Amino acid sequence: MKVLLDTCVIYPTVMRQVLLGVAARGVFTPLWSKRIIGEWLRAAEKLGPDGVAQARSEAAMLAVRWPEAEVGYPPSLEARLWLPDPADIHVLAAAIAGSADVVVTLNKKDFPRNILAEEGISRADPDSFLHGIWQAQPDLVQEVADAVLSDAIRLSGKEWQMRPLLKKARLPRLAKAVA
Repeated sequence: MKVLLDTCVIYPTVMRQVLLGVAARGVFTPLWSKRIIGEWLRAAEKLGPDGVAQARSEAAMLAVRWPEAEVGYPPSLEARLWLPDPADIHVLAAAIAGSADVVVTLNKKDFPRNILAEEGISRADPDSFLHGIWQAQPDLVQEVADAVLSDAIRLSGKEWQMRPLLKKARLPRLAKAVA
């Protein structure tokens, strides 16, 4: 299964780590575009120079880990598409060009299911998407969640608990499942 990850699910660190942790275990193939990664890097500017440097480093590691994930497409593809927010058309174009099965996004209103269905693509929010994978492979998702929790504790110096960490990352159903 090929899954296009929208910027809004790549930028929050914990959400990205869980999604890509599951992808790294072979559950799905992640996809994104150069523009999606660029949006992430621009959003990281709000964190200051250290945030930008960290985001650039993480983006470079993603490119090494998944060299086939970055999808390109001709401008003519974007030109033929329509979404309620024209600023999101590039996401749909990347999904089509990458033959994605699913777009994972938090942005439901700007990715209507009927428009995506015309292109043979579905939409999922990250919590439902990951919860569905947990239902099918609970041990795999638990391992990923445990690793993300360990990283969060190590990197932040805080004593995070699983449920509050994942709830803060906008993954409440997954939080309840793996806590």
